[in-house]
Amino acid sequence: MVKTFQAYLPECCHRTYSCVHCRAHLANHDELISKSFQGSQGRAYLFNSVVNVGCGPAEERVLLTGLHAVADIYCESCKTTLGWKYEHAFESSQKYKEGKFIIELAHMIKDNGWES
Repeated sequence: MVKTFQAYLPECCHRTYSCVHCRAHLANHDELISKSFQGSQGRAYLFNSVVNVGCGPAEERVLLTGLHAVADIYCESCKTTLGWKYEHAFESSQKYKEGKFIIELAHMIKDNGWES
């Protein structure tokens, strides 16, 4: 039997976000930090932790909030680029982002229990 995803988030009582392209689980709603972020292709959410994503090499980019070292993240299942991981923030006011993940809304869908 082939396992589709590396990790499955618990379905009971947890609202989750999944890849819109292949439905692989990406994050638990409890890991959401902020909905007020901008990705390269539109609105994005900041998460404390994610699952089923791979990470590319870190590179320095000038973002809306200044210079950061970020690494693109992609879905391990379908290989779609989803957003990025903050590896290093050069400004002290942005240090809280280090080790956190941006996923663009265009690449995720809400799953499990959003109606309740």
